[in-house]
Amino acid sequence: MEYLLHLDREIFLYLNNLGTPTWDWFWIFITNKWSSIPLYAFLIFLLYKKIGLRTTILALVLIAGMITCTDQLANVFKDGFMRLRPCNLDLDARFLMDYCGGYGFFSAHACSSMALAIFVGSILKRYFKYAMPGMLFWSFLLGYSRIYVGKHYPGDVVVGFMIGAIIGTLF
Repeated sequence: MEYLLHLDREIFLYLNNLGTPTWDWFWIFITNKWSSIPLYAFLIFLLYKKIGLRTTILALVLIAGMITCTDQLANVFKDGFMRLRPCNLDLDARFLMDYCGGYGFFSAHACSSMALAIFVGSILKRYFKYAMPGMLFWSFLLGYSRIYVGKHYPGDVVVGFMIGAIIGTLF
């Protein structure tokens, strides 16, 4: 386990230090939860156009439950494992956010975005060929942004992706 934690820290430092001030604004924008609102609005529109009002409302209720589930499960893991975020440690890394937060295992952002990508991508893939790859790409961007800004280790993000994929599939 010590080796995995050490490897996670080394990969974090490598990926995080790939960043440059030129791109910082982009990754800070991507990691901001409000930046995805236009995507959500577009997805709701596509769902409405392809599956109708009643089914879209049902999908939105399921999505609300799914996001609540991923968020609360992440909180349970964070409080249970109590793994400090990299921004709480004295590391030679780039930390771009003012607020750090306490514990970080696993990434709720990665989990929720992957659950949404799997759920919505599964519905829209029969209508749009690139719906699932596009949703997965968005989720991976969001997950990487958490490493870039210094909020999460890669392991936090990967575990978040895995749990999110399971929850998105189940929903």
